[in-house]
Amino acid sequence: MKVCCVVGFPLGAQDSQIKLLEARKAIREGAQEVDMVINVGALKGKDDALVLKDIRGVVEACKDGRALSKVILETSLLTDEEKVRACELSMKAGADYVKTSTGFSSGGATAEDIALMARTVAPKKLGVKASGGIRTLSDLLKMVKAGATRVGASASVKILEEARAAAGK
Repeated sequence: MKVCCVVGFPLGAQDSQIKLLEARKAIREGAQEVDMVINVGALKGKDDALVLKDIRGVVEACKDGRALSKVILETSLLTDEEKVRACELSMKAGADYVKTSTGFSSGGATAEDIALMARTVAPKKLGVKASGGIRTLSDLLKMVKAGATRVGASASVKILEEARAAAGK
């Protein structure tokens, strides 16, 4: 089991330096993975330079501390064009994963978003984490089929019980 911490929750609107400090502190205190919320407002405002700086700072802190970096896009708030740009900026910054959501907003992972993200990050082989709204084994399998390499679910015990039952155990 790895310790993970989120920085920039809930909408990523904090100053880039604050996210960097949050990430460094979390890693010093034992986090092995850092999920950062992309600056949704900056992305929507097409301030790609700020978004890149924001992601790059957290990614560098993670690399320095030997932690994995995941960039949370909050896909339910974005257009497909914005999702692609966010994935491209995450790749450019050297992130390890892109992730659908924090669970804070109006929606979670969809198979369509996972497929779009997976196609976009394939050239750099970033992982794709489906998170939010995954409540059944069927939901999980849809996400994996669409290209998710990781799945986050608060219903993980229920999903594992479904998997055991399906396997006849």
